[in-house]
Order: sequence, then structure tokens, then C-alpha cells
Amino acid sequence: MLTVGDKAPSFTLPAVEGGEEVTDPWTEGPTVLAFFKVSCPVCKMVAPMLTKLSEGGARVVAVGEDPPEAIAQYIEAQGQRVPTLSQPAPYSVSEAYGLEAVPTVFLVGPDGGIQEAIAGWNRDIWNGLASTLGLTEPLSTPDDGLRPFRPG
Repeated sequence: MLTVGDKAPSFTLPAVEGGEEVTDPWTEGPTVLAFFKVSCPVCKMVAPMLTKLSEGGARVVAVGEDPPEAIAQYIEAQGQRVPTLSQPAPYSVSEAYGLEAVPTVFLVGPDGGIQEAIAGWNRDIWNGLASTLGLTEPLSTPDDGLRPFRPG
């Protein structure tokens, strides 16, 4: 998996809504790239967290390892309201980023440098990401019913 200081590999993928091609979304500013799969239970758990990051002002782009139709259903069911791209098998973008599991999240700076890399769910680490991105409220608290840690 890529780590802090690595360069984000360039990619172009179609948006689920509209099919428009999106290339290197971080060139417009720091971007959270969130890789997921619709069948992943931990991805379903963090989908609302991606929406919270976006609603808090962070630029978030999700990259699904599924066909657009399946991703569209997932977005509706899970409340993941962020721009979402579809990556066809054999998942060359995920491979370029060294993914070993989903969800995996990267904070990519406008220069393409990886500023943070998070695999799975860890409440403290995700709340730290939210703070880094300028959110004043945590994404998750001990009383919200979510486990503090879940591997991807």
C-alpha cells in the first residue's frame, strides 16, 4: 500500500453519475480518495463517514471496484453522497495504489503526494483525518454504536 510521501499514481476513470471521465481529482485541491467495494461490510459502515467529510468541506472522491449499476444502488442504499468513480476489473488503479483491503483511504495533496493512508476503520485515525481536513466535529464517537476498529 502506498504510504505518506509516495506519489499518487495518475488515473482516469468514469463517474458513476453521468459517465464523465475524471482524471487525477487532486489537481483541484487536496482530495480524499476512498476505495471501496459494494459487498464490503466495513465499506458500508464508513460510507456515511465519507459523506460527513464531504459535508464538512473536504473534497472526497470514492473509487468503487464494481460496475456503475451496482455502485449506483450502493450509493442510494448506504447514503454515500460523494462523487464516485467506477473501476472495472482487474482493478488496475487499486493495484497501482497497492491496495490490500477495502476500504482504503488516501489524502492526496494538489501536488499528487500522499499525505495520509488509512486501511480499514479506526475511529481515532479517521477522526484525526477529519481534524486534519478542518472539520470541527468528530466523524464517530464512542456512543454512536460503531466499533472503534474494524479491519478492511
